[in-house]
Amino acid sequence: MARFRSILPLLFACLLGLGVGACGADAAGDAGSQVASDGGGIGGDGNSVADGSSDGIGLGADVSATAAGFPDRVVAFEPGANAGFGAAGMPGVVLGPPKGGGAGAGGLHVVSLGKGGVIVLAFDDEEIYDGPGADLVVFENPFSTWLETGRVSVSADGTSWHPFPCAADDAAGGYPGCAGVQPVFSHPDNGLSPHDPAVAGGDAYDLADLGLSAVRFVRIEDTGANSYVGNSGGFDLDAVAAVHWR
Repeated sequence: MARFRSILPLLFACLLGLGVGACGADAAGDAGSQVASDGGGIGGDGNSVADGSSDGIGLGADVSATAAGFPDRVVAFEPGANAGFGAAGMPGVVLGPPKGGGAGAGGLHVVSLGKGGVIVLAFDDEEIYDGPGADLVVFENPFSTWLETGRVSVSADGTSWHPFPCAADDAAGGYPGCAGVQPVFSHPDNGLSPHDPAVAGGDAYDLADLGLSAVRFVRIEDTGANSYVGNSGGFDLDAVAAVHWR
C-alpha cells in the first residue's frame, strides 16, 4: 500500500498526459503493457534510414554548435502514437548533454518517441570507436521503479544496422540490454561527466559486444512494451554521449 501511495502522483500525471516522460513499465513488472516490438520503424529491417526532414521539426540542425562527443544531427525521427512531448525542442533537445534528475526523479529534457517510435542520430564530425569498456551511453529519464525501454542499434554508414540485444519482456531480470533502465545523474550543473559511465548514469554499450570497431550512427526504437497515455508515451530520449570518440 505504501508503494502504491508513492506512485499515485505519477499515475495522475500520466493519466492527464502531462509529459512526465516516464509513465511506462514498472521495473518490478507490474506496470506497462509488455507488448513485444517487431523491430519495425525507421530502418527496422536493418537496411535503411528514412529521412525525417519533412515532418517540420527542423531535423538536420546546424552542427557547428554541437559539442564534441555528442551527435551532430538528427537524421530521422518517426514518432509513434502518444508521442509529442518535447518535439518543439527538436532537434536540440537530443543533441547536447543530458540533464538528469537522478534516481528519484526523471528530468523533462527529453523527446517522447511514442509507441514504436524511432529516432536516428548521426556523429558527422567524429566517430565512436571501440575502446576499453563501454563506448557510448544512452540517456532516458527513468525514475523510482518506473521506466520505459528502448532498443539501441548502431551503424557505420547509416545503412547496415547492428542491434544490441534488448530483453524488453524480462522485467524480473531488469530488462537486460535495453536503454531506459538506469537513472541519469549527469547534468551540466553538477560536473558529472556524461562521457564517464561510472558517474553519468544512463545505459552504456560496448561496440566489442557486436564485433564492431567504429560507428557514426545510433538508432533508438521504443520497444512497444511501455505505457502510452497522453503525449509522453514510450521511450523518452534525453541524450546520447560517446565515451570513446575521435
